[in-house]
Amino acid sequence: MTRHLDHAGRPVVAITGSGVVSSLGKGKSENWDKLTAGQSGIHRIGRFPTDHLRTTIAGTVDFMTPVEAGSTALTYALAEAAASEAITEAGLPVEDFGGRLFLAAPPVELEWWQRFALDTDGKKAGGENPGYDRMLLAARSGEHDAFFKAGLFATIAEKLQQTIGSRGLPISLSTACASGATAIQLGAEAIRRGEAERVIAVGTDGSVTAEALIRFSLLSALSTQNEVPEAASKPFSKDRDGFVMAEGAGAFVLETLESAAARGAEVLGILEGCGECADDFHRTRSKPDGSPAIAAVRAALGDAGVSTGDIDYINAHGTSTPENDKMEYLSLSEVFGDALKEVPISSNKSMIGHTLTAAGAIEAVFSLLTIRTGTLPPTINHVNPDPAIELDVVPNTKRSAPVRRVLSNSFGFGGQNTCLVIAAEPD
Repeated sequence: MTRHLDHAGRPVVAITGSGVVSSLGKGKSENWDKLTAGQSGIHRIGRFPTDHLRTTIAGTVDFMTPVEAGSTALTYALAEAAASEAITEAGLPVEDFGGRLFLAAPPVELEWWQRFALDTDGKKAGGENPGYDRMLLAARSGEHDAFFKAGLFATIAEKLQQTIGSRGLPISLSTACASGATAIQLGAEAIRRGEAERVIAVGTDGSVTAEALIRFSLLSALSTQNEVPEAASKPFSKDRDGFVMAEGAGAFVLETLESAAARGAEVLGILEGCGECADDFHRTRSKPDGSPAIAAVRAALGDAGVSTGDIDYINAHGTSTPENDKMEYLSLSEVFGDALKEVPISSNKSMIGHTLTAAGAIEAVFSLLTIRTGTLPPTINHVNPDPAIELDVVPNTKRSAPVRRVLSNSFGFGGQNTCLVIAAEPD
């Protein structure tokens, strides 16, 4: 069998399956049609009361109704849908995938109705102030065992493993808004090290709750432009005021090029490079000089063995917050120089919102579709350009262009910076 090695002598990592769910719909076809048409999935929240909340809009996935209630169940359902689509496209059995699982999921928390139920049971068991330990004991016994399991971070990956038949210990991770990209990176590295011939990497997040909105509002991170929900997310615009929280999932099936060829699978693209760099400047803010983000971009290009001139399109992190968009522009300007003005860059978050833990994986799927279709999705709501950000953001309307290679950026809270280089399948 012919061995396919990259510039560094490592196995070439092929993408043979992808799947996605977002506020635009379920599956790549519906998502891509709406995304490239400039349609927004952001809307007024109807899942829970929004009285007295500063932000009353989100990109929630309301068309999927899990059997169990709560954000944990939805986060799992989104992951299962994206993973199933990816595995099916790869030509593998959904119930017996056979490779390793790398799952990015949000840190799971009990919702208030669950906490009140546990508090009531805890008081029955141990007096007026049961304490957290006694509440956990109550949760682990009888009818509230599901509440206890919902508070365990790895349970989503364990359940997904049982559904798709992955092998080995499933890996759960959370690196803030870079999590989905990190899952893809860890999967690619496992293949390169020879630890796996095939993996599935999933990023998922169904955690839009009133409490989550309040927390981000306290950080002044969310848009409060509630009047016209679909116009609230406006990355790189002068009047941007924050991101719009959203839900969704993205998945990639990755395998060695030899493995794909041996079973006659279609190679959709190549995961050429991954770069990361931590930023210890602040729990939420990025380092003002952008040096960690700059390092992550350069590391991804170096890992792929390509230069800035080889990048045809950039899928921006583009959250629509005043600081993040400025930092991303400054970082890319440092790496690309004056040539950046000639590289189209757009933000999917203008239409689907910020899917947090899932963002890096969803945007990787959209990056792959950009390559395969030759269509650049727009950055909608770009009516008032920021004169301090000189970018070709593919404003408001999609564009046709040949694309062989994409840089996909993910810059998360706490300095979690991960960038991916995705390329077309070999000729």
